[in-house]
Amino acid sequence: MRVTTLLAAAVLAIAALPVHAQSPQAEAPAQAATPAAQPDSEADWTLLRDERKKSLIAYIPVTTGLMLAVRCMDGALDGVITGLPAHPRGRPTRPLGLAFGTERMHQTSWSVTTDPTVAISDYPASFARSLKRGGALKIMVPGGAPDGRNLIHDLTLPGSTSAIEQTLSACGRPLEDPRDDLLPDIEEGGLPGGLRWAERPRITSPNTFLASGYAVVSCVAQTDGSLQQCQLEAEQPPRSRFGNAALRATREARIDVTDQAPGALPRMIAFRANFTTDPDQLRRPRD
Repeated sequence: MRVTTLLAAAVLAIAALPVHAQSPQAEAPAQAATPAAQPDSEADWTLLRDERKKSLIAYIPVTTGLMLAVRCMDGALDGVITGLPAHPRGRPTRPLGLAFGTERMHQTSWSVTTDPTVAISDYPASFARSLKRGGALKIMVPGGAPDGRNLIHDLTLPGSTSAIEQTLSACGRPLEDPRDDLLPDIEEGGLPGGLRWAERPRITSPNTFLASGYAVVSCVAQTDGSLQQCQLEAEQPPRSRFGNAALRATREARIDVTDQAPGALPRMIAFRANFTTDPDQLRRPRD
């Protein structure tokens, strides 16, 4: 009974997942699942569907106490891990090590929600496509063990032939993308080894009533240093104008090579833009 109760609570936490950014006036309360949300019994992973919220959640609990989920809500995709050791409040991101299959462990950055045990992927579509294949997955939580050592979850996941595909498709994300293979080469700062910013993205915060938020953008750096094929990987809150502001900043940004190794470019790069709105702007009417 206790396991069932904890499982239900975790699913409800995902369904009512708080966004990273809130208006300074009030924090949105968690909402209970509505009667319209019913699990899809034909899904390999469990698929929770809520037509009223335009939401699909493909999720699976694992024996180590974590829950992995992919959520599409009203066109916005999230990759979610719940049940993590609580992250210190006030820090917008947390690092997690990931290794799918036989690949090496690489550090990834995750966004923190108002629940410190929940993390949201900066690259939700790629994360979802990796989960879809199933197989071995190691998740390393730096300093997550009670004695302060790194905590490693060594998992074997079932593949998903339906639930995750439906969730990706609901958000208009492709079921396959060759860019996924390049993401592990991107280091924590957003650039692969041997590259540096010649001209960093100059991001102008949009006019909005939102107190804060973020956007993650990936691009392919060309041989002339320009950024092309840029796409929005994640944005919180969804459709907040933060994503468009980050994409506009790629037009003048430039990459430089530090080690002259042949074939260093083109290469995939990424960056995260954090936004904090001036409190005076929040009180002014929009244009």
